[in-house]
This record gives sequence, structure tokens and C-alpha cells, in this order.
Amino acid sequence: MRMRKKHWAKDMIAQRSDCVIAVPEEMKGHWSELADGREIRVEIGSGKGDYWISMAHLYPDCLWIAVEKDESCVGIALKKCLDNTTSNMKIINGDATDIDKWFDENEVDVIHLNFSDPWPKKRQTKRRLTYGTFLQQYNRILKKGGRVIMKTDNVTLFEYSLVSFDENGWHLKEVSVDYRRDPHQEDAITEYEASFMELGQPIYRAMWQVEKEVCHD
Repeated sequence: MRMRKKHWAKDMIAQRSDCVIAVPEEMKGHWSELADGREIRVEIGSGKGDYWISMAHLYPDCLWIAVEKDESCVGIALKKCLDNTTSNMKIINGDATDIDKWFDENEVDVIHLNFSDPWPKKRQTKRRLTYGTFLQQYNRILKKGGRVIMKTDNVTLFEYSLVSFDENGWHLKEVSVDYRRDPHQEDAITEYEASFMELGQPIYRAMWQVEKEVCHD
């Protein structure tokens, strides 16, 4: 179900210059200055911001950059952190297809993909955040040894992603078909994730390490 548009979100985004990166293209090649020695982590498809907010507080030694194309979701995320925004929290209201316009080669340490839209229809395959074109972009912007960490409740998307990463030359480092079977206190549980856990549905998780050759379809 599509979320109802929040008409106040645009104003909220305009007012939050403390953490909103309004023109991310201008930051390309300069994120390290903002990070000031901290690891740079990018969450693509951050939704309403629960993971971004929780992890930024849990890991103040990292710069957490949320990317979300839905203006209303960004507005909600910013509203949630009105009173607890920290200096290591930044957010981009934009489409991830432009991610290599915002980040230079070898500039990011970790990319997080949490409960991404599965785009289940065959004609929608290219929109999946683990499609080959996206993996090429991640390859470019990640540092040598950089990682992509994915969590999803959708087994079909998970199976597709395992194959897609393998076909594009990535190295699978970790995989779990029931990630929350054991406690993982180092990884925040969002309200969205908790709802699946309450229903007894497994959470699928995998981590891949970048190989620095750019692959082509």
C-alpha cells in the first residue's frame, strides 16, 4: 500500500539543513572531510529512518548517510529525530540510481540494504537494488574490501540477490536464512523488522565484499 503523501514533508526537509544534504553532487569526493576519519556507511532505501537513527546512535564512530527517494518518508524520519539528531547523521532525498553521482570511487566503507522493495514482476527486475547495474555502482563507490550488507523478509528477492552478486563477481562473506534466530545486539531491530519477527517469519541476511573490478552485463 502506498503511503499517503505528507504535505508538510517538503518544508521539514528544507528546514533540516543540520542533517539534510540538499545537493549531494557537491559532496562527491568530499565525504571524508565530513566523516573526519570515521567509517562511512550508506543505507539505501532508509524508509522512515528507524535503522538510520538507531545505528547512528549505536555507532557514533561512523558517519551514517541515509538515502530515500520518497519525500514523505524522509519527512517522517526527520520528524522522528528532531530532538536527537547527532553530527554523524546525514540524509539524502534522492533516487539511488544516481548514487555514483554523489559518491566518488573508493569513498564508502559499507552499504546497507534493508528490506528493499522486491519489485516481484519480471519487467521490474532492473529496479531491484541488487540488479547488476546497481552492483556496478556499488563496486565503484566502495573502498577496496568494502561491504554490502542486505536484510530482507522476501525469500525470492534474497535468492535472486545471491545469484546476482555471484554473477557480478562479488565474494559472499556471510549468509543466514534466519538471522534473528540468535540475538544480534550490534544490529538495530526496526519496528518494521519486529513485525515480521512477531509473526515468526525469518529474516534473511547476507554480506558481500567488493572485488574492485567493475563488472558489466
